[in-house]
This record gives sequence, structure tokens and C-alpha cells, in this order.
Amino acid sequence: MLCCAHRANIVGVPYTPSGPDIGQFAEALNAHRPRLYITNSALHNPTGAILSPVVAHRLLKLAEQADLTIIEDDIFADFETVPAPRLAAFDGLNRVVHTGSFSKTLSASVRCGFIAAPRDWIDGLADLKIATSFGGGRLSAELVLTTLRDGSYRKHTEALRARLSRAMSETIPRLAAVGITPWLQPSAGMFLWCRLPEGIDAADIARHALAEGIVLAPGNAFSLGQSANDFLRFNVAQCGDERIFRVLEKAIKSQGVGTSRHAGCGDTRRS
Repeated sequence: MLCCAHRANIVGVPYTPSGPDIGQFAEALNAHRPRLYITNSALHNPTGAILSPVVAHRLLKLAEQADLTIIEDDIFADFETVPAPRLAAFDGLNRVVHTGSFSKTLSASVRCGFIAAPRDWIDGLADLKIATSFGGGRLSAELVLTTLRDGSYRKHTEALRARLSRAMSETIPRLAAVGITPWLQPSAGMFLWCRLPEGIDAADIARHALAEGIVLAPGNAFSLGQSANDFLRFNVAQCGDERIFRVLEKAIKSQGVGTSRHAGCGDTRRS
């Protein structure tokens, strides 16, 4: 939304299970000469994919050739059980700005995060923060500091990862029972990027569900090229409600489609 407000020209790059499609990433650099690339390296939203070291090195090489700045949005990092490669680590914060937040792990109301950036950027970023928000949320900052100091944050995230893992293992077979198949099974996190049975439009399913009081996330909400009309993103943390699966089964059957299909591949895009 911020990019749109500043009238930025947003270009999508297709995502694969190991990161952005490097061939199309290179084509986008040549065709559009972008100045900024925004991405999730680990637990990509919405797919749950993780950047591979090979793709990371190729991406950074292309970024260097194009003099491209990268924003690595790492807000889901603490959901990981095994840390994935990070562009910032490979790059040494040369052209990568690494950002994180505690709003996903603690509470959406805890508007507190961090930025790791090239040293000569920090003073300017601090001035911008003060100019735009008159500082920050003192209560949120003190809460985060306390939980980090006394060890309660570590215990909390360990328990949270275990709960999400159970929710993931319970949600996948329940979706499969109505013909909805994950594009990949994430190693951690809360999102499942799933393909619907053939011939089903995610927007139609989402509208049907909304009429029943269930909010779903259709694929094209995440696809700049509007090429993910047969995908839905599920948050497994919110899939304990029995109504979700009843509504999905009813919506799919109402379109005259059975519940058996094979897994496919995804085409989500993130600028």
C-alpha cells in the first residue's frame, strides 16, 4: 500500500519453492531497471517457501550488477525451527536492509520491530522515524525489552512453534479431504498456499465463505499478475474452526466439482 501511495511502479517476480525465479528476476532487472526489491527470504508470504543458498547467491550477484537495494522483510523469522539463509548475512548489510518485528509472535498491537542496515543509513532512518511518528511506542518497546531480557520470549516462541506445527499437521489432511492441496508443505510458520480443485475460482470460494461469516484469502490478493485465481492462502492458526471445512466442502460441491485432484505448482508474485 505504501508503494502505491508513492506511485511506485510495482513489478512482480514469480516465486518458486527455493526463492524467486532467477531467470525472470534478471529479465525484470533488464526491462524495468528497478531501484528496490522487497522480499521474504524465509517463510515467504504467502507460499511458505524458503530461499536456497544457490538462489540467494545468484540474486545478490544480479542485484550488485544492477545496483539494486534489497529490503529483506523477516517478520516471520521466529517461527522457524531451523534458520534459513538470509540475504543480509550473505551480503554483510552492504545493499540489503534487514527488517523484523515482534507483532507476529507477541501481538498485532505490539508495533515494535528493528532495522539492520548499512551504517551510513542509520542516522537518516532514525530522523525519518522521529519525523513521521514522533518517536515510537514506549509501552511496546518496554514490553519487548522485558521479554527478551528475562527469557520469557524464548519460552513463548518455543511453545508457539510447537502449537503451529500441530496446527499445520492437522490442517493439511483436513484440506486434502475436500480436494485442496498445498503447493508445498512449509517447514514451519503459519501459512499454507493451496491449490483448489480444477475449475474452481478462489474468489468465488472466498465470496461464498464470506456470506457464511468466514474470511478467506484468495490467491490473486497476493498476485500482481492475477495469475493465482485457483489458490487460497490458509492461516493454520485460525483453522481450528470446524465451520471452515464445512463451508469449503459446500462451496466446492456447489460448483459441481469433485474432491479429488493432483498437486500443482504455484505462481505467486511479490515485488
